Amino acid sequence: MKFELWYLVIGALLVAVALLTSFVKRLPLTETMIYLVVGATLGPLGAGWYSFDALSSAKLLERLAEIAVIVSLFTAGLKLRMPLNDPQWLIPVRLAFVSMTITVGLVTFVGVAWLGLPPGAAVLLGAVLAPTDPVLASGVQLEKVRDRNRLRFSLTGEAGLNDGTAFPFVMLGLGLLGLHELGAGGWRWWTIDLVWALGGGLAIGAVLGTIVARIVLWLRRERKEGVGRDAFLALGLIALAYGAALLAQTYGFLAVFAAGVALRAVERQHSGDDVPDEVLAMETAGRAEEIATDPEKAPAHMAGAVLAFNEQIERILEVALVLVIGAALAPAYLRIEEVWFIALLFLVIRPLAVHVGLLGAAGIGGVERGLISWFGIRGIGSLYYLSFAINHGLPGELALRLTALTLTTIAVSIVLHGITVTPLMNLYQKRRGGTRAR
Repeated sequence: MKFELWYLVIGALLVAVALLTSFVKRLPLTETMIYLVVGATLGPLGAGWYSFDALSSAKLLERLAEIAVIVSLFTAGLKLRMPLNDPQWLIPVRLAFVSMTITVGLVTFVGVAWLGLPPGAAVLLGAVLAPTDPVLASGVQLEKVRDRNRLRFSLTGEAGLNDGTAFPFVMLGLGLLGLHELGAGGWRWWTIDLVWALGGGLAIGAVLGTIVARIVLWLRRERKEGVGRDAFLALGLIALAYGAALLAQTYGFLAVFAAGVALRAVERQHSGDDVPDEVLAMETAGRAEEIATDPEKAPAHMAGAVLAFNEQIERILEVALVLVIGAALAPAYLRIEEVWFIALLFLVIRPLAVHVGLLGAAGIGGVERGLISWFGIRGIGSLYYLSFAINHGLPGELALRLTALTLTTIAVSIVLHGITVTPLMNLYQKRRGGTRAR
Protein backbone atom coordinates (compact mmCIF):
# COMPACT_ATOMS: atom_id res chain seq x y z
CA MET A 1 0.00 0.00 0.00
CA LYS A 2 1.47 3.34 -1.04
CA PHE A 3 2.40 5.73 1.71
CA GLU A 4 0.22 8.42 0.12
CA LEU A 5 -2.82 6.19 0.57
CA TRP A 6 -2.13 5.94 4.28
CA TYR A 7 -2.60 9.71 4.55
CA LEU A 8 -5.94 9.34 2.78
CA VAL A 9 -7.12 6.38 4.88
CA ILE A 10 -6.04 7.76 8.26
CA GLY A 11 -7.28 11.25 7.43
CA ALA A 12 -10.70 9.95 6.38
CA LEU A 13 -10.87 7.73 9.47
CA LEU A 14 -10.04 10.52 11.91
CA VAL A 15 -12.48 12.96 10.31
CA ALA A 16 -15.23 10.33 10.31
CA VAL A 17 -14.66 9.46 13.96
CA ALA A 18 -14.58 13.13 14.96
CA LEU A 19 -17.88 13.80 13.17
CA LEU A 20 -19.64 10.65 14.33
CA THR A 21 -18.45 10.47 17.95
CA SER A 22 -21.85 11.25 19.51
CA PHE A 23 -23.61 8.86 17.14
CA VAL A 24 -21.16 6.03 17.89
CA LYS A 25 -21.61 6.46 21.64
CA ARG A 26 -25.32 5.74 21.32
CA LEU A 27 -24.65 2.38 19.66
CA PRO A 28 -23.25 -0.94 20.92
CA LEU A 29 -20.05 0.12 19.22
CA THR A 30 -16.75 1.82 20.08
CA GLU A 31 -14.26 3.86 18.12
CA THR A 32 -11.68 1.16 18.83
CA MET A 33 -13.81 -1.40 16.99
CA ILE A 34 -13.87 0.89 13.96
CA TYR A 35 -10.08 1.18 13.95
CA LEU A 36 -9.74 -2.61 14.21
CA VAL A 37 -12.17 -3.23 11.34
CA VAL A 38 -10.41 -0.70 9.12
CA GLY A 39 -7.01 -2.28 9.88
CA ALA A 40 -8.33 -5.80 9.25
CA THR A 41 -10.04 -4.68 6.03
CA LEU A 42 -6.77 -3.29 4.70
CA GLY A 43 -4.76 -6.27 5.94
CA PRO A 44 -4.52 -9.98 5.09
CA LEU A 45 -8.02 -10.70 6.40
CA GLY A 46 -9.49 -8.23 3.91
CA ALA A 47 -8.17 -6.58 0.77
CA GLY A 48 -4.58 -7.53 1.51
CA TRP A 49 -3.30 -4.06 0.65
CA TYR A 50 -1.09 -4.01 3.69
CA SER A 51 0.19 -6.44 6.31
CA PHE A 52 2.13 -5.97 9.50
CA ASP A 53 4.33 -8.81 10.69
CA ALA A 54 4.32 -8.69 14.48
CA LEU A 55 7.37 -10.97 14.63
CA SER A 56 9.72 -9.21 12.22
CA SER A 57 8.57 -5.78 13.44
CA ALA A 58 8.67 -6.63 17.14
CA LYS A 59 11.21 -3.92 18.02
CA LEU A 60 9.09 -1.18 16.44
CA LEU A 61 5.93 -2.63 17.96
CA GLU A 62 7.49 -2.75 21.43
CA ARG A 63 8.42 0.94 21.30
CA LEU A 64 5.05 2.06 19.95
CA ALA A 65 3.15 0.01 22.53
CA GLU A 66 5.50 1.17 25.29
CA ILE A 67 4.79 4.84 24.55
CA ALA A 68 1.05 4.23 24.36
CA VAL A 69 1.00 2.34 27.66
CA ILE A 70 3.02 4.85 29.69
CA VAL A 71 0.92 7.77 28.43
CA SER A 72 -2.24 5.86 29.30
CA LEU A 73 -0.96 4.81 32.73
CA PHE A 74 -0.15 8.40 33.63
CA THR A 75 -3.64 9.39 32.47
CA ALA A 76 -5.19 6.63 34.59
CA GLY A 77 -3.26 7.84 37.64
CA LEU A 78 -4.52 11.40 37.13
CA LYS A 79 -8.11 10.20 37.06
CA LEU A 80 -7.87 8.61 40.52
CA ARG A 81 -8.65 11.43 42.95
CA MET A 82 -9.63 9.20 45.85
CA PRO A 83 -7.54 9.80 49.04
CA LEU A 84 -4.85 7.14 49.31
CA ASN A 85 -6.12 6.11 52.75
CA ASP A 86 -9.64 5.48 51.43
CA PRO A 87 -10.65 1.80 51.77
CA GLN A 88 -11.89 1.87 48.18
CA TRP A 89 -8.27 1.58 47.04
CA LEU A 90 -8.20 -1.99 48.38
CA ILE A 91 -10.36 -3.21 45.50
CA PRO A 92 -8.03 -2.29 42.59
CA VAL A 93 -5.01 -3.34 44.66
CA ARG A 94 -6.51 -6.79 45.25
CA LEU A 95 -7.46 -7.06 41.58
CA ALA A 96 -4.00 -6.03 40.41
CA PHE A 97 -2.08 -8.31 42.76
CA VAL A 98 -4.27 -11.21 43.86
CA SER A 99 -6.62 -11.63 40.89
CA MET A 100 -3.86 -11.11 38.37
CA THR A 101 -1.64 -13.71 40.05
CA ILE A 102 -4.52 -16.19 40.00
CA THR A 103 -5.09 -15.44 36.30
CA VAL A 104 -1.44 -16.12 35.49
CA GLY A 105 -1.58 -19.38 37.45
CA LEU A 106 -4.75 -20.60 35.73
CA VAL A 107 -3.51 -19.68 32.26
CA THR A 108 -0.24 -21.45 33.04
CA PHE A 109 -2.12 -24.61 33.99
CA VAL A 110 -4.23 -24.47 30.82
CA GLY A 111 -1.17 -23.71 28.72
CA VAL A 112 0.74 -26.73 29.96
CA ALA A 113 -2.13 -29.20 30.31
CA TRP A 114 -4.24 -28.39 27.25
CA LEU A 115 -2.23 -26.18 24.89
CA GLY A 116 0.92 -28.27 25.14
CA LEU A 117 3.19 -25.34 25.97
CA PRO A 118 6.39 -25.70 28.02
CA PRO A 119 6.03 -24.25 31.54
CA GLY A 120 8.04 -21.11 30.78
CA ALA A 121 5.96 -20.30 27.70
CA ALA A 122 2.73 -21.00 29.61
CA VAL A 123 3.76 -18.60 32.41
CA LEU A 124 4.69 -16.05 29.77
CA LEU A 125 1.32 -16.43 28.05
CA GLY A 126 -0.40 -15.89 31.40
CA ALA A 127 1.65 -12.76 32.06
CA VAL A 128 0.94 -11.38 28.59
CA LEU A 129 -2.82 -11.91 28.82
CA ALA A 130 -3.44 -11.29 32.52
CA PRO A 131 -3.22 -7.48 32.65
CA THR A 132 -6.29 -5.45 31.74
CA ASP A 133 -5.77 -2.54 29.41
CA PRO A 134 -5.60 1.16 30.34
CA VAL A 135 -5.58 2.26 26.68
CA LEU A 136 -8.73 0.58 25.35
CA ALA A 137 -10.83 0.63 28.53
CA SER A 138 -11.94 4.28 28.42
CA GLY A 139 -15.61 3.26 28.26
CA VAL A 140 -15.47 1.76 31.75
CA GLN A 141 -13.00 4.12 33.39
CA LEU A 142 -13.56 7.25 35.47
CA GLU A 143 -14.76 10.13 33.32
CA LYS A 144 -14.94 13.16 35.63
CA VAL A 145 -12.84 14.46 38.47
CA ARG A 146 -15.73 14.19 40.93
CA ASP A 147 -16.63 10.66 39.83
CA ARG A 148 -16.48 8.36 42.86
CA ASN A 149 -18.21 5.41 41.19
CA ARG A 150 -16.83 2.24 42.76
CA LEU A 151 -17.00 0.16 39.58
CA ARG A 152 -15.23 2.70 37.39
CA PHE A 153 -12.68 3.46 40.09
CA SER A 154 -11.89 -0.23 40.52
CA LEU A 155 -11.43 -0.87 36.78
CA THR A 156 -9.34 2.28 36.32
CA GLY A 157 -7.11 1.49 39.28
CA GLU A 158 -6.72 -2.14 38.27
CA ALA A 159 -5.71 -1.23 34.72
CA GLY A 160 -3.23 1.31 36.04
CA LEU A 161 -1.59 -1.10 38.46
CA ASN A 162 -1.60 -4.46 36.74
CA ASP A 163 0.35 -3.39 33.67
CA GLY A 164 3.24 -3.14 36.11
CA THR A 165 2.44 -6.05 38.40
CA ALA A 166 2.46 -8.40 35.39
CA PHE A 167 6.15 -7.71 34.77
CA PRO A 168 7.55 -10.12 37.41
CA PHE A 169 5.69 -12.98 35.72
CA VAL A 170 7.01 -11.96 32.31
CA MET A 171 10.52 -12.17 33.73
CA LEU A 172 9.70 -15.50 35.42
CA GLY A 173 8.46 -16.96 32.14
CA LEU A 174 11.56 -15.75 30.30
CA GLY A 175 13.73 -17.16 33.10
CA LEU A 176 12.12 -20.58 32.88
CA LEU A 177 12.84 -20.52 29.15
CA GLY A 178 16.50 -19.71 29.85
CA LEU A 179 16.21 -16.14 28.54
CA HIS A 180 16.58 -14.30 31.87
CA GLU A 181 18.67 -14.89 34.97
CA LEU A 182 16.52 -16.02 37.92
CA GLY A 183 19.35 -16.78 40.32
CA ALA A 184 19.98 -19.88 42.42
CA GLY A 185 16.65 -21.01 43.84
CA GLY A 186 15.05 -18.01 42.13
CA TRP A 187 16.64 -15.55 44.60
CA ARG A 188 17.20 -12.88 41.95
CA TRP A 189 13.61 -13.09 40.78
CA TRP A 190 12.25 -12.82 44.32
CA THR A 191 14.49 -9.95 45.43
CA ILE A 192 15.07 -7.93 42.24
CA ASP A 193 12.30 -8.75 39.77
CA LEU A 194 9.55 -8.93 42.38
CA VAL A 195 10.18 -7.00 45.61
CA TRP A 196 12.62 -4.32 44.50
CA ALA A 197 11.23 -3.69 41.02
CA LEU A 198 7.63 -3.40 42.25
CA GLY A 199 8.28 -1.35 45.38
CA GLY A 200 11.02 0.75 43.82
CA GLY A 201 8.93 1.63 40.78
CA LEU A 202 6.02 2.82 42.89
CA ALA A 203 8.29 4.80 45.22
CA ILE A 204 10.23 6.51 42.43
CA GLY A 205 7.07 7.58 40.63
CA ALA A 206 5.39 8.80 43.80
CA VAL A 207 8.41 10.87 44.87
CA LEU A 208 9.01 12.45 41.47
CA GLY A 209 5.32 13.16 40.90
CA THR A 210 5.05 14.86 44.28
CA ILE A 211 8.23 16.93 43.87
CA VAL A 212 7.42 18.11 40.35
CA ALA A 213 3.82 18.98 41.24
CA ARG A 214 4.88 20.98 44.30
CA ILE A 215 7.58 22.86 42.36
CA VAL A 216 5.16 23.76 39.57
CA LEU A 217 2.51 24.97 42.02
CA TRP A 218 5.03 27.01 43.98
CA LEU A 219 6.29 28.69 40.81
CA ARG A 220 2.80 29.48 39.61
CA ARG A 221 1.23 30.60 42.86
CA GLU A 222 4.16 32.40 44.44
CA ARG A 223 6.23 33.58 41.47
CA LYS A 224 3.61 33.67 38.68
CA GLU A 225 5.98 31.64 36.52
CA GLY A 226 6.05 28.25 34.80
CA VAL A 227 2.74 28.85 32.99
CA GLY A 228 1.65 27.77 29.53
CA ARG A 229 3.66 24.59 29.03
CA ASP A 230 1.35 21.97 30.47
CA ALA A 231 2.05 19.62 27.56
CA PHE A 232 5.75 19.79 28.39
CA LEU A 233 4.94 19.16 32.05
CA ALA A 234 2.95 16.02 31.19
CA LEU A 235 5.50 14.55 28.79
CA GLY A 236 8.41 15.62 31.00
CA LEU A 237 7.07 13.98 34.14
CA ILE A 238 6.22 10.79 32.23
CA ALA A 239 9.72 10.59 30.76
CA LEU A 240 11.37 11.55 34.05
CA ALA A 241 9.56 8.89 36.08
CA TYR A 242 9.93 6.21 33.42
CA GLY A 243 13.62 6.86 32.80
CA ALA A 244 14.51 7.04 36.49
CA ALA A 245 12.66 3.79 37.19
CA LEU A 246 14.38 1.92 34.37
CA LEU A 247 17.81 3.18 35.42
CA ALA A 248 17.10 1.93 38.93
CA GLN A 249 16.10 -1.48 37.49
CA THR A 250 12.51 -1.09 38.61
CA TYR A 251 9.28 -1.17 36.62
CA GLY A 252 8.70 2.04 34.72
CA PHE A 253 5.00 1.29 34.18
CA LEU A 254 4.36 1.43 37.91
CA ALA A 255 6.48 4.55 38.27
CA VAL A 256 4.51 6.44 35.62
CA PHE A 257 1.19 5.41 37.14
CA ALA A 258 2.37 6.40 40.62
CA ALA A 259 3.57 9.78 39.28
CA GLY A 260 0.08 10.48 37.94
CA VAL A 261 -1.53 9.45 41.23
CA ALA A 262 0.96 11.62 43.17
CA LEU A 263 0.34 14.68 41.01
CA ARG A 264 -3.38 14.27 41.56
CA ALA A 265 -2.84 13.79 45.30
CA VAL A 266 -0.93 17.08 45.51
CA GLU A 267 -3.76 18.82 43.66
CA ARG A 268 -6.30 17.35 46.07
CA GLN A 269 -4.31 18.43 49.12
CA HIS A 270 -4.42 22.01 47.90
CA SER A 271 -7.93 22.08 46.42
CA GLY A 272 -9.70 19.93 48.99
CA ASP A 273 -12.79 17.87 48.30
CA ASP A 274 -14.69 20.75 46.73
CA VAL A 275 -12.36 21.06 43.75
CA PRO A 276 -13.05 23.71 41.11
CA ASP A 277 -14.33 22.22 37.86
CA GLU A 278 -11.61 20.78 35.65
CA VAL A 279 -13.04 22.86 32.85
CA LEU A 280 -10.91 25.66 34.28
CA ALA A 281 -8.05 24.10 32.36
CA MET A 282 -9.93 24.79 29.14
CA GLU A 283 -10.54 28.50 29.77
CA THR A 284 -9.83 31.05 27.07
CA ALA A 285 -6.25 32.06 26.43
CA GLY A 286 -6.94 35.49 27.86
CA ARG A 287 -7.60 34.03 31.30
CA ALA A 288 -5.32 31.01 31.18
CA GLU A 289 -2.43 32.66 33.02
CA GLU A 290 -4.74 34.25 35.56
CA ILE A 291 -6.33 30.90 36.41
CA ALA A 292 -3.02 29.01 36.33
CA THR A 293 -1.50 31.35 38.92
CA ASP A 294 -4.57 31.79 41.13
CA PRO A 295 -3.76 30.34 44.59
CA GLU A 296 -7.08 28.48 44.78
CA LYS A 297 -7.51 27.45 41.15
CA ALA A 298 -3.90 26.70 40.17
CA PRO A 299 -3.84 23.08 41.45
CA ALA A 300 -7.01 22.09 39.57
CA HIS A 301 -5.81 23.93 36.47
CA MET A 302 -2.48 22.11 36.52
CA ALA A 303 -4.02 18.66 36.94
CA GLY A 304 -6.83 19.35 34.47
CA ALA A 305 -4.58 20.71 31.74
CA VAL A 306 -2.16 17.80 32.03
CA LEU A 307 -5.03 15.29 31.97
CA ALA A 308 -6.67 16.89 28.93
CA PHE A 309 -3.42 16.84 26.96
CA ASN A 310 -2.68 13.24 27.90
CA GLU A 311 -6.13 12.06 26.85
CA GLN A 312 -5.63 13.53 23.37
CA ILE A 313 -2.24 11.87 22.95
CA GLU A 314 -3.71 8.60 24.23
CA ARG A 315 -6.44 8.63 21.57
CA ILE A 316 -3.99 9.29 18.75
CA LEU A 317 -1.74 6.42 19.83
CA GLU A 318 -4.79 4.18 20.18
CA VAL A 319 -5.72 4.80 16.53
CA ALA A 320 -2.24 3.89 15.31
CA LEU A 321 -1.84 0.74 17.37
CA VAL A 322 -5.30 -0.72 16.82
CA LEU A 323 -4.88 -0.19 13.07
CA VAL A 324 -1.62 -2.12 13.36
CA ILE A 325 -3.33 -4.93 15.29
CA GLY A 326 -5.98 -5.20 12.60
CA ALA A 327 -3.37 -5.25 9.84
CA ALA A 328 -1.31 -7.84 11.76
CA LEU A 329 -4.17 -10.32 11.95
CA ALA A 330 -3.56 -13.10 9.43
CA PRO A 331 -5.65 -16.18 8.56
CA ALA A 332 -2.89 -18.39 9.99
CA TYR A 333 -3.41 -16.78 13.41
CA LEU A 334 -7.11 -17.60 13.57
CA ARG A 335 -6.80 -21.19 14.76
CA ILE A 336 -10.32 -22.49 15.25
CA GLU A 337 -9.08 -25.30 17.47
CA GLU A 338 -7.89 -22.74 20.03
CA VAL A 339 -10.95 -20.48 20.13
CA TRP A 340 -12.04 -22.35 23.26
CA PHE A 341 -9.05 -20.87 25.08
CA ILE A 342 -10.29 -17.30 24.55
CA ALA A 343 -13.77 -18.26 25.76
CA LEU A 344 -12.22 -19.95 28.80
CA LEU A 345 -10.16 -16.84 29.58
CA PHE A 346 -13.09 -14.43 29.42
CA LEU A 347 -15.87 -16.62 30.81
CA VAL A 348 -14.13 -18.76 33.42
CA ILE A 349 -10.58 -17.69 34.30
CA ARG A 350 -11.18 -13.94 34.61
CA PRO A 351 -14.44 -14.25 36.61
CA LEU A 352 -12.94 -16.89 38.91
CA ALA A 353 -9.83 -14.79 39.54
CA VAL A 354 -11.91 -11.68 40.27
CA HIS A 355 -14.27 -13.44 42.67
CA VAL A 356 -11.46 -15.12 44.59
CA GLY A 357 -9.43 -11.91 44.66
CA LEU A 358 -12.36 -9.96 46.08
CA LEU A 359 -13.47 -12.52 48.68
CA GLY A 360 -14.52 -10.64 51.77
CA ALA A 361 -14.23 -7.22 50.08
CA ALA A 362 -16.73 -4.87 51.71
CA GLY A 363 -18.99 -2.50 49.86
CA ILE A 364 -18.97 -4.12 46.44
CA GLY A 365 -22.11 -5.90 45.29
CA GLY A 366 -22.73 -8.85 43.03
CA VAL A 367 -23.57 -6.71 39.98
CA GLU A 368 -20.33 -4.78 40.32
CA ARG A 369 -18.32 -7.98 40.75
CA GLY A 370 -19.96 -9.38 37.63
CA LEU A 371 -19.14 -6.29 35.56
CA ILE A 372 -15.56 -6.20 36.83
CA SER A 373 -15.27 -9.87 35.86
CA TRP A 374 -16.54 -9.20 32.35
CA PHE A 375 -14.63 -6.01 31.59
CA GLY A 376 -11.16 -7.50 31.79
CA ILE A 377 -10.26 -5.82 28.52
CA ARG A 378 -7.07 -6.98 26.81
CA GLY A 379 -5.17 -4.66 24.50
CA ILE A 380 -2.02 -2.60 24.09
CA GLY A 381 -0.41 -3.79 27.33
CA SER A 382 -0.57 -7.39 26.11
CA LEU A 383 0.90 -6.28 22.80
CA TYR A 384 3.82 -4.66 24.61
CA TYR A 385 4.62 -7.72 26.72
CA LEU A 386 4.43 -9.99 23.68
CA SER A 387 6.88 -7.80 21.75
CA PHE A 388 9.11 -7.49 24.81
CA ALA A 389 9.33 -11.29 25.07
CA ILE A 390 10.02 -11.71 21.35
CA ASN A 391 12.82 -9.16 21.53
CA HIS A 392 14.35 -11.02 24.46
CA GLY A 393 14.90 -14.13 22.40
CA LEU A 394 11.63 -16.04 22.48
CA PRO A 395 12.18 -19.02 20.12
CA GLY A 396 10.54 -18.78 16.70
CA GLU A 397 7.89 -21.49 17.06
CA LEU A 398 6.84 -20.33 20.53
CA ALA A 399 6.87 -16.71 19.37
CA LEU A 400 4.52 -17.58 16.51
CA ARG A 401 2.17 -19.53 18.79
CA LEU A 402 2.02 -16.81 21.46
CA THR A 403 1.60 -14.12 18.81
CA ALA A 404 -1.38 -15.94 17.32
CA LEU A 405 -3.02 -16.41 20.73
CA THR A 406 -2.33 -12.85 21.86
CA LEU A 407 -3.44 -10.99 18.72
CA THR A 408 -6.58 -13.09 18.41
CA THR A 409 -7.44 -12.54 22.08
CA ILE A 410 -6.97 -8.78 21.75
CA ALA A 411 -9.13 -8.64 18.62
CA VAL A 412 -11.92 -10.70 20.24
CA SER A 413 -11.72 -8.53 23.36
CA ILE A 414 -12.05 -5.32 21.35
CA VAL A 415 -15.14 -6.67 19.57
CA LEU A 416 -16.91 -8.40 22.48
CA HIS A 417 -16.23 -5.75 25.09
CA GLY A 418 -16.87 -3.00 22.55
CA ILE A 419 -20.31 -4.38 21.73
CA THR A 420 -21.30 -4.79 25.37
CA VAL A 421 -19.77 -1.74 27.07
CA THR A 422 -22.48 0.81 26.21
CA PRO A 423 -25.59 -1.31 27.00
CA LEU A 424 -24.12 -2.88 30.13
CA MET A 425 -22.74 0.35 31.58
CA ASN A 426 -25.95 2.23 30.79
CA LEU A 427 -28.00 -0.53 32.42
CA TYR A 428 -25.73 -0.41 35.46
CA GLN A 429 -26.07 3.37 35.65
CA LYS A 430 -29.84 3.10 35.32
CA ARG A 431 -29.98 0.61 38.19
CA ARG A 432 -28.06 3.09 40.31
CA GLY A 433 -30.57 5.82 39.40
CA GLY A 434 -28.05 7.91 37.46
CA THR A 435 -27.64 9.15 33.95
CA ARG A 436 -26.17 7.47 30.93
CA ALA A 437 -22.77 5.88 31.51
CA ARG A 438 -21.22 7.31 28.40
